[in-house]
This record gives sequence, C-alpha cells and structure tokens, in this order.
Amino acid sequence: MVEELVTAGVALVSVGAVYVMSAARVVKQFERGVVFRLGRLRPAERGPGFTMIVPFVDRLQKVNMQIVTMPVPAQEGITRDNVTVRVDAVVYFKVTSAADAIVRVEDYRFAVSQMAQTSLRSIIGKSELDDLLADREKLNQGLELMIDSPAVEWGVTIDRVEIKDVSLPETMKRSMARQAEADRERRARVINADAELQASKKLAEAAKEMSEQPAALQLRLLQTVVAVAAEKNSTLVLPFPVELLRFLERAQQAAPPVQGVPQAPPAHGVASVPGVPQPPAHGASSPPAVP
Repeated sequence: MVEELVTAGVALVSVGAVYVMSAARVVKQFERGVVFRLGRLRPAERGPGFTMIVPFVDRLQKVNMQIVTMPVPAQEGITRDNVTVRVDAVVYFKVTSAADAIVRVEDYRFAVSQMAQTSLRSIIGKSELDDLLADREKLNQGLELMIDSPAVEWGVTIDRVEIKDVSLPETMKRSMARQAEADRERRARVINADAELQASKKLAEAAKEMSEQPAALQLRLLQTVVAVAAEKNSTLVLPFPVELLRFLERAQQAAPPVQGVPQAPPAHGVASVPGVPQPPAHGASSPPAVP
C-alpha cells in the first residue's frame, strides 16, 4: 500500500512538473506576448518576465518592440524634370501595438518594406533632380508621412526615414560637371572685374595725390627702378622724365611751320639780325652795284 502511494505521488509530481514546464514562458524586456486561446485573441498582453499559459489551449506569440532598421532597395524612376535616377533609403520603425501588428496584417515587416518602396517611387516622380540632391530633409519628411499613414493601422510607428544615395547617369554627371565649371569660371571673372574696378579707383586716388606733389612721381619712379634692379636679369631701365615730353609737345604746338614761305638757312657761323644786311653766303655772287 505504501509503495502504491509513493508511486502515485511520484507520478503526480512528474505530471505537475511536465505541466509547469509546458505552461511556463519567459518574455524578454524588449518583447511583448500576445496570447491566443483556442484561436481567440486575449485582450491582455503579457509583459516581460515569467508568465504561464494553459498548455494545448493557449498559444503565446512574442513581438519585438525594438526599433527596426530596414534598408529599402534602390528604386529607379524618372523625376519631374525627366531625369532617370536610382534612389535607395532606410526606414526606422517600431511596433507600438503588438496585438494589431499580429492581427491586422499578415507580416508587418514585409508590409512596411513594400509601402516604403512604393512611396519612394512616388516621391521620385513628384520631385525634381535639384530637390533630390539639395533638399533631402523635406523629401524625408514627405516620405515618412506617406509610409506612416497606413502603418498606424498595423500597430507600427515610423520613427525616421532617410534617403541614402542618389545615383545619376554618367551623361548627367558630365553635364553637371560642365555646368559647375562654367559657374566657377563666371564667378572668377566677376571677381577679377571687381578687383580691377577697385584697383582703378585706388590708382585714380594715387594719381590725384601725385599730381599735387610732383616729387612723389619721381620717388615712385625711383622705387620702380630699385624693384627692377633687385632681380637678376639683363634688363636696363632708363628713366625718362614725363615733364620733358610734355615740354617738347608744348613747344611744337606753340611754333607751327608757315606754309608757302621758304625759310633760308642762315650762313655758317653768322647769326641773322633783323634790320642789318647780311653778307652773301660763301660761293654766291654778289648783286651789281646801283649807281
């Protein structure tokens, strides 16, 4: 009798241990448990830690509540200004309602991936090339809004969407390189013209100051000679006063030649004096005497 009781007790303990082992579940800190009892969803979600279910009646399904990083494959499309580009992105999302993520959609990861791809194609068609290259923050916000609207019903919240890379055709890259080069050349010419304008104004002010002080021009000329002589070359610099050129020019304008009246050159070594008869030149016949 005692042996039968011991055997029955051991059997009960074994059955209880098997029951506890089959009913025991452990939910991690970043997970939530959704329980289905005979196929029907239980309203209460199981939090992290140790929990028990009814074996062969309940089924516990765990859902990861961490932020998921999902790369979006590169999508090829035509922009609004008719340029073919390939754009890839990355989506950051997390599950906010474990029950909705399991019940409302078959595979929420696959659903978010497909929605991100279609939204990215739509963004490419609505945007211009300059917006894809320069104004990505605005496009990221629009893409996030397009994906987040249907994902809310699936118990998923889009945390962030980023456009990673924009691939352009080689012909477009060469065209953009030529455009950038032409723009840099235009800016260089404008800067040079502005520098020439400022230099001309400064030179005009310097000329005005030198005109008031003639000695300043001579000092500047000497400085130029010193600067040229400092170089090791065979250049010979002879300063010629500008005032001398101006004096010769004024002298030529003051005594212009008279046309129609021949000018006889004076005799060699004899100065012509007005009112006094001059002797004939050497070798010339003297006029006959008048009685």
